[in-house]
Amino acid sequence: MSAMERNKISPGSEVQIVQKQDQRSGRLARGVVQDILTKLPTHPHGIKVRLETGEVGRVKEVLATE
Repeated sequence: MSAMERNKISPGSEVQIVQKQDQRSGRLARGVVQDILTKLPTHPHGIKVRLETGEVGRVKEVLATE
């Protein structure tokens, strides 16, 4: 699924994100979406979300939707 389209992501979706401090290394964090922070329908670097753990980053891959 495209991580650059807001309509493909919803609260409860399992995703992999890259956090700001990990952009150079490309290290991904995995979790469940709590909030979608990007208001635009698309974003070239990925939709920004907050995970249930509180981590904030841009979605690189959508693993599953609820």
